[in-house]
Amino acid sequence: MVIFVTGGARSGKSDFAQDMAEKRKGKRLFLATAQAFDEEMEKRIQKHQEKRAERWETLEEPIFIGKALRSVAGSYNTILVDCLTLWMSNLLMEFPDQDEEIREIMDDFFQSMEGITGMVIVVSNEVGAGIVPDNKLARDYRDRLGFLNQAVARRADETYLLCAGIPVKIK
Repeated sequence: MVIFVTGGARSGKSDFAQDMAEKRKGKRLFLATAQAFDEEMEKRIQKHQEKRAERWETLEEPIFIGKALRSVAGSYNTILVDCLTLWMSNLLMEFPDQDEEIREIMDDFFQSMEGITGMVIVVSNEVGAGIVPDNKLARDYRDRLGFLNQAVARRADETYLLCAGIPVKIK
């Protein structure tokens, strides 16, 4: 089962997804896509780790999350992928102007989810509700993440939109 959780920044997505996962029995894995490029991000990551504590195992993979999912297939009842927002940023930074490479990595992620037993919860920001960015990189990022979110939502068994901490089931 795939559950997709989306919403704006600080909408409560990650807390909602983590709470949903913690209500399930069995082993849980947090698949983290974040990278700590500065002190502020290091503190954010540390805060998330402390909140999960020993109730979770963590696997950090900023680029090849499909490969990471396949490497743990069958080992966990619940896998939380947090988040596609940072993953897309990582892909664009790692593979600038390499559309085919990014597409292949994304396709690998989708294929890997098909082979997972148990539940996969995927978190991503909804970035399409704001103004049109004033530069090409930001527009490209917004567009690619929007298309990625659409593709995940199509594949998901359930989709939730969070607004001000309130989850709304949209699928």
